[in-house]
Amino acid sequence: MKVLVTGATGYIGGRLVPRLIESGHEVRCMSRDPEQLTLDPWRDRVEVVAADAFDPDSLDRALDGCEAAYFLIHAMKGSPKAFAEQGRLAAANFRDAADRAGLRQIIYLGGLGSEDDELSEHLASRQEVGRVLAKGKTPVIELRAAVIIGSGSMSFEMIRHLTEVLPVMMTPRWVETECQPIAVRNVLEILVSQLDDLEPADRIYDIGGPEILTYEEMMRIYAEVAGLRKRLVIPLPIFSSRLSAPFVGLLTPLPVEVARPLIESVRNDVVVQRPSPPDVDPGSLLPYREALQRALYSISRSDVESRWSDALTTPGAPLPGDPVWAGALMQTDRRSADSEAPTEDLFWAVTRIGGEVGYYAMNWAWRIRGWIDQLIGGVGLRRGRRDPVELRPGESLDFFRVAEIEPDKGRLLLQAEMKVPGTAWLEWSAEWVEGGSRLVQTAWFVPRGLLGRLYWWILLPFHAPIWRLMVYRMARTAERRAEIS
Repeated sequence: MKVLVTGATGYIGGRLVPRLIESGHEVRCMSRDPEQLTLDPWRDRVEVVAADAFDPDSLDRALDGCEAAYFLIHAMKGSPKAFAEQGRLAAANFRDAADRAGLRQIIYLGGLGSEDDELSEHLASRQEVGRVLAKGKTPVIELRAAVIIGSGSMSFEMIRHLTEVLPVMMTPRWVETECQPIAVRNVLEILVSQLDDLEPADRIYDIGGPEILTYEEMMRIYAEVAGLRKRLVIPLPIFSSRLSAPFVGLLTPLPVEVARPLIESVRNDVVVQRPSPPDVDPGSLLPYREALQRALYSISRSDVESRWSDALTTPGAPLPGDPVWAGALMQTDRRSADSEAPTEDLFWAVTRIGGEVGYYAMNWAWRIRGWIDQLIGGVGLRRGRRDPVELRPGESLDFFRVAEIEPDKGRLLLQAEMKVPGTAWLEWSAEWVEGGSRLVQTAWFVPRGLLGRLYWWILLPFHAPIWRLMVYRMARTAERRAEIS
């Protein structure tokens, strides 16, 4: 059937699309910024439509002609009241648009948690979205899951980094909370299978793997699977999301504003209580240990399809050349380096930036900048790269995001997401010149207030030699590759 997938740039949406295609469905992807899907490997096999859940007219266009839709829109940034209100509004708009379109069914991936408990604001919001969707005429199948384990998932990355960084863990009481983790592979299989429902109706199903584990047990098992020394866990008689969130933000790729609602949610036991879908036997699903092994294997092969951090939080963010910046103070630092390498090799050198390769110049300084960013609540460098060579529009790269990438033009634009008093970008373009090629590197910065202006001028003496060395070494790296090939 013809299916609309919202949140196609997100962790689940980005993996669901190719599986729907493999199952023979005609897929339309909804994104606030379709350009972010340009380089996805399945792009030429789907239809992409620009739409926003807060714009009812665009939803009508997105749903026109579809028979079913996946509602995978979920916010975690901002205050709990803010993202709860956004969730309600997005769900109500989508519900009404689905009714107008005569949709056969909506499939929604929500969160586990007993309605008899005092749920965290995050979990309560997830379940409220399901109730809002179900108030319409369109049947809604709500699948409630807890921790999803897969390469690049938010929960996996939190468990992974906490366990790897800390051989001795003095843990708050939330590590004793019970959880029923499920492998992302099984979540995707269940999501696809719901389209086979011959008589769609409002239903709520709980989905979880075959084991109920505490977070402490999940970290201990991770250490075994990853080949780490046995971790010593010292429980503390406290439960404090206010203290835990900065701690998690410092040691994992999760920013504090994302870690806080996640930590608040782990005070609730999240285990399967309602029936699972008729064709799903929890005992036959992947055990937690095997889900970890598969995730680590994917990471070792640089075969990560999607990551939680690649979901767009600021779609269509203004770029240096956009009219919105007309008349604004734009600080610029432009460097160039001539090379004997072809432009293709220059672009290859540029797109390897970040992750394990680093930034070609004074990587120790970049690491210090990443640590400082994490200390003040930023994302730091821990997000790394999804793939060591390939880049896609919209995905995260350390504390940058790929704003634009044009392989045919040899151009890459990164937007900074570290904590800075302003808006910053780094851009590279490879071009032919007489006798060879040239790599042009430009740093852009729009300062915010006096602090932003001071930030630029105080750090320029430190930035300038780094930027100069970066472009030079990129050009030389490209030449060495050209010689080998």
